[in-house]
Formats: sequence, structure tokens, C-alpha cells
Amino acid sequence: MFSKNLPVKFILTHGALISLGMFGVYLLFTTFGVNPYLALFIVAFFGLLLGALIYLIAIARVIDAPHLSSLLATFSVNMIIIGLGTAIFTTTPRDTGFSLGSVQIGPVALQGTRLVAMVVTLTVTGALYTFLYRTRTGKYIRAVANNRAAAELMGIPSTAILALSFGIGTMLAAIAGGLISTFFSFTILSGGIYELKSFIIVVLGGLGNPLGALVGGLILGVLEGVLPLTMPNTWVPVIEFLLFVFILLVRPSGLLGSK
Repeated sequence: MFSKNLPVKFILTHGALISLGMFGVYLLFTTFGVNPYLALFIVAFFGLLLGALIYLIAIARVIDAPHLSSLLATFSVNMIIIGLGTAIFTTTPRDTGFSLGSVQIGPVALQGTRLVAMVVTLTVTGALYTFLYRTRTGKYIRAVANNRAAAELMGIPSTAILALSFGIGTMLAAIAGGLISTFFSFTILSGGIYELKSFIIVVLGGLGNPLGALVGGLILGVLEGVLPLTMPNTWVPVIEFLLFVFILLVRPSGLLGSK
């Protein structure tokens, strides 16, 4: 999740995991009456456990294999989740029906759920940054990401750390899906579009840098808000992927990524 090459290998699972986060919050709210923002804590906890389990079962066996093996392993997990989700939930759009009203800022009306999602995102990003750079476990994760062999020589249990890293990545995907479900309708296939956008965000901000991911996400969000004012919506994905290719050519490490 946090290394220079692991995100490329593991990203193929995250679309389905985002969808699971959506359904997790939806079911907790509609079935048990749990407030969506309280439901995020439950979804985050089970996302962490699920991510570690996926790593130990499907990823650990191919962690040192060629990239294609890792891609196929994560793609298989992705298809299993989507297949089971389609069988259980079908592809009928769901909507939590949750609302916090809107806030008027000048001529612009902003949904309350989107403002809360922004606050939660900034809080989670800050917590992740603090965890990675201020705690012993976070430093272990960064050490394994930079040089797994050297970290093992220092006594760091790389398998456990990688499982934790993947669990954290899954937890973040589930939180993102849960937040999205509060203001968009969704299906089990809805996570796919966000998976594609994550490629652009990670490359734009810089691999292995949580603040870079935040900056990349903000830039992409501004583009998606501004571009439709000057061109048809169908052109927005084209511009985004042109930007993706441009960044790869000009600055492959991203805006805040290390060389």
C-alpha cells in the first residue's frame, strides 16, 4: 500500500472494496438505524480485518512474484467480491436517503454531507500522516516499504507489517466508500470509477505520500468541478487521463513524491 511498487500491484482490489464500504454504511443505516458517520467506525474496523485477511490468503503468496502474478491475484479477489456482491445485492442502485441539508455560501449551495465528508477526509489523512511518521509501527511500515530486506535484518516482522499496511489501505477504501454513499446512489459496480481515478490521484500526488494523495485528490476534484463549466461532461474523463499521461511523462514521481 505505501511502498513504491506495492500500490501498483494492489490497486486492482480497491474498487470492489470501496463498494463494500458503500454497502456497509447503507446496510447499517437502513437495517439497524446506525448513523452513517458512526457506521464508518464499524466499516473501518471490518475493512482493516478484511484487508489483512486478503493479504494473508491471496497476496502474501505472490508478494515476491512478477508484477503480473500480483495483478492477477488482486484482480481475482476483485472479481470474487463483485461476483458475490452482484449475487447478493444485484445491480439495482441503492441510496441511503441520508441528508444534512445544505449550506449557502454566496451563490453556491453545498450539501451538508459533502462538507462533513471533507472534514472526515482531512481528519483521516492527518491521522494517517501522524501514524506513519510519529509512531513506531508507522516507521516500521515506511522501513519495509523502502527496503524490506534491510527492515527484516533490523528485526521488523515484514509479513505482519505488510498485512497491516494492506489492511489500512482496505480500511481507507471502505471509509471512502462509506462517505460517498451518503450523497450518491450506488451499486456493487460503483467502486470501479473511483479505482480508475485513484490511478490519476496517486500519480499526480506522488507514490507513497499520503499528503501527495490528498493534494492529488483536491486537484482532481477542482478539475471535475470547473471543467464542466466550460465543456461537456463527457470530456472530463478525457482531460483527466491526458493529465495522467502528462504527469507520467514529465514528472513520474508526482508533485510530492520522492525520486
